[in-house]
Amino acid sequence: MSEESGASRHAARLELDELMAARLRAVLPLVAERTVTAITAEVPAYSGTLTGQMREKIENAVRIALDTFLQLVGRPQEADPSTPLAPALEAAYALGSGEARSGRSMDALLAAYRVGARVSWREVSATTVRGGLPASTVAEFAELLFAYIDELSAASVAGHADELTSAGRARRRYLERLTQQLLAGEAEEVLRRSAERADWPVPQTLTVVLLPRSGLRAVLAALSPHTLESGEEMPGVEPGEELAVLLVPDAHGGRRRQLTRALHGHRAVLGPARPWHRVAGSYERAARALLLGLPRAGREAAPLDTEQHLAELLLSTDPEALADLRAQVLRPLAALPPATAHRLAETLRSWLLHQGRRDEVAAELFVHPQTVRYRMAKVRELYGDRLHEPATVLDLTLALAVLPPPSEPD
Repeated sequence: MSEESGASRHAARLELDELMAARLRAVLPLVAERTVTAITAEVPAYSGTLTGQMREKIENAVRIALDTFLQLVGRPQEADPSTPLAPALEAAYALGSGEARSGRSMDALLAAYRVGARVSWREVSATTVRGGLPASTVAEFAELLFAYIDELSAASVAGHADELTSAGRARRRYLERLTQQLLAGEAEEVLRRSAERADWPVPQTLTVVLLPRSGLRAVLAALSPHTLESGEEMPGVEPGEELAVLLVPDAHGGRRRQLTRALHGHRAVLGPARPWHRVAGSYERAARALLLGLPRAGREAAPLDTEQHLAELLLSTDPEALADLRAQVLRPLAALPPATAHRLAETLRSWLLHQGRRDEVAAELFVHPQTVRYRMAKVRELYGDRLHEPATVLDLTLALAVLPPPSEPD
């Protein structure tokens, strides 16, 4: 300790003679035993734990603590006041740290200190009175003993708080590492070890949510406390705005609707639910949807659910292959003026999607059904029997799924 403690400072007023100090040391084993017995009886948290070797260990700790106190009050006035007290304070600090690591609050330990102080004083005071110490000296002795217990309690509180702070920082680091490993698609064995180290309960599935960090707090309040979080700079939200990446546990099936409701009013993108160790696929799909700028249904702030845009996402995986396919299947229209070719391709696309229902094609294109008849007659003339071949129909459907605008007017 860098400064003289309260117990050390006041102990300078009280020095025990060798005979009294010897008598007090002789009763320490009995005091320790009765102290631990009282603690197990009066502090429920320790009622079933202080047994066997653990009881012996705690009794020994009590004896050492009381012996340190006797060294403190029995030392010469010119001695270094921190010498006997520092090890006891370090032990009390470690005791508080151990309680935090065990997941217990300080309530039980502080209660144990109070019980220990009462029992210790009852036994020690009886010895001092029998030894003939005057009442004023006994009172001074009591003041010092309780000041000493207060310092031990304070040291334990500091150890408990420091351990929680340190453990919290360490766990945050473990969770951050786990999140990065999940997004990187590490092996399941590696992920399980990291999850155990981070004390993170492994879910059945994980779903990635991308959203601007400005709306993160409100969203997290509505999600599972085991949701993992990361940050990333990506285009597609606002220039220069950081994007939050959330990994939401068990939001599959009917719970996906709950997740969507929690994201209402936020410009979020939902990836698919995936087995927890394969969540990298959910992230990749959500990121692709964000970069493509897929339209949201309804309001601008409604979340974008990638499950509602699978066709667009599939067609965007290889843009060059799609362009080559389109050029190949539209080759019969290549000799026509661009605007005419576009109108025929547009009509053919609608015809395929509506399975040849002329009135529905006309309604979609805002033309007369006779116009549809005329255009399709021209298409049949150009394609011939190939329009009845399943392979050609498939190629046309894929190629025309996203039809670019005409390059120039008629």
